[in-house]
Amino acid sequence: MDDDATPASARWARSFGPVADAYERGRPGYSPDAARWLVGRDAASVLELGAGTGKLTAELVALGHDVHATDPDAKMLAVLGQRVPQARTSVASAEELPAGERSVDVVIAAQAFHWFDHEVALPEIARVLKPGGALALVWNHRDARIPWVRRLGALIGTQDQLTDPTEVLAASGLFEPPESETSMYWQDINRDTLVDLVSSRSNIAVLDDATREAKLAEVVAFYDDFGRGYDGMVLPYVTSCYRARVVDRSAGRPDDDRTDDRADEAGAGPERPTHRNDGSDTDMLLIDFR
Repeated sequence: MDDDATPASARWARSFGPVADAYERGRPGYSPDAARWLVGRDAASVLELGAGTGKLTAELVALGHDVHATDPDAKMLAVLGQRVPQARTSVASAEELPAGERSVDVVIAAQAFHWFDHEVALPEIARVLKPGGALALVWNHRDARIPWVRRLGALIGTQDQLTDPTEVLAASGLFEPPESETSMYWQDINRDTLVDLVSSRSNIAVLDDATREAKLAEVVAFYDDFGRGYDGMVLPYVTSCYRARVVDRSAGRPDDDRTDDRADEAGAGPERPTHRNDGSDTDMLLIDFR
């Protein structure tokens, strides 16, 4: 899922089902390296929250994890079930998890944590995590250092460009301070997938038909004006990952002496992802070739 939840946008969180197909076609995925850092190298039981159409789910399953994917929207999960049939699915919210106490190694959410009612969801997440288990969170942010990406953000909205869970996790008292990692991710887009990407955004999906079509026409004009043609261009993202162990409730405090091979392996982390070999690096991408 995506975008920042505010009181004024409560209905935005329920807007994804009607645009599930566009979401699947247009949204970026996640690199195997990011998924590996989030969960660890050893096979784990993973409960995914706000799984959407399975953008991250597919990577987790490919890495050998046992994934139970949940989402409050049945239409999104229907697409996920077709795309990643190896994952179990449940229609469920982060505030009421379909898992027993201390039953999973990792609870993970991609582009979704900001939608949760944290006062309710964080105790639920802590409840289902095994001792030494972790909450893992990830967001893809468009790389707004690049001029044309900033112009795209101004056109379609930038509310999904924020989110750092550190303060929320600290206030809960349920998790140790999170580790973090960032990497680059590149999405190949063309005119059609850019329209799908924008159509799947909650702030666009909630518009009336005429206003939405007018906005999408602006997006097409932006793409054509940029001059890359139907064959497409590359949209750069910064992937921000966070991982926080659950506090050991049986001891009443974090157990610093606990040895957990799976978590230790995860803590080492993978090597930093190699930049896409497309003839450009981040510095080159900072150039606006218009």
